[in-house]
Amino acid sequence: MSSSPLTVVAIETSSEMASCALLCDGRVTYRESSGVRTHSQSVLPMIQELLAEAGIALADCDAIAFGAGPGSFTGVRTACGIAQGLGFGAGKPLVPVVTLAAMALACREQQGGDVDAVLPVLDARMNEVYWAQYRFDGDLPVAVLPPALSAPGDVAAQGEAVACGNGFTAYPEGFAPQLAAAAHGGAMPHAAQVARLGAAALAAGQGVPAGEAQPLYLRNKVAYTKAERADINEAAAIAATAAAAAAGAAA
Repeated sequence: MSSSPLTVVAIETSSEMASCALLCDGRVTYRESSGVRTHSQSVLPMIQELLAEAGIALADCDAIAFGAGPGSFTGVRTACGIAQGLGFGAGKPLVPVVTLAAMALACREQQGGDVDAVLPVLDARMNEVYWAQYRFDGDLPVAVLPPALSAPGDVAAQGEAVACGNGFTAYPEGFAPQLAAAAHGGAMPHAAQVARLGAAALAAGQGVPAGEAQPLYLRNKVAYTKAERADINEAAAIAATAAAAAAGAAA
């Protein structure tokens, strides 16, 4: 691996906001698009804008990172599928990044960088939340409690930790009062943090071939709704288009 700064494209679509980011020359730029129903259509244009703005092509990037979950079932499949299409087409490794780790990093940055432990809590719908706890080793989150799915009342920090995420606003009465009272609602999964964590993971040798990248599911999915099937099919078609475009650009 070269000692020069890594260049990483990142995709995050696990929540209501889709975001894409580019880490290039140590600087992160990003685009955002709201509306779950438009995630699959918005990702490629955002990536193309970021690459054009930086004056580089996907072939110049070292890897593609994506928010692997937990999160919206369709959303994490969309991010993984499009990342795989780009990775296959451009011959680039993929770096799956846990969305809760990205939330922990976002929370720490919002708090000024002096936070030692973070408890991110993400709304999982159906009166449940995804959550984990992280401590920071330098600038990187390390899992103290691994990602879990539970009722809000079962969320409990190990020692002192800053709590954050939209789970607290989704179920304000569901958590232990002391935990809910101290929570910050703003931190959410975002491609800016996915890019930074993806670069660190890639530098540590944790990139994987596109065909081996998988989403992180904590809830078993036994059936798709009609809308979800349509989203999945659309994401697959866009991934195929991305692969063809990336292969053409790399040729």
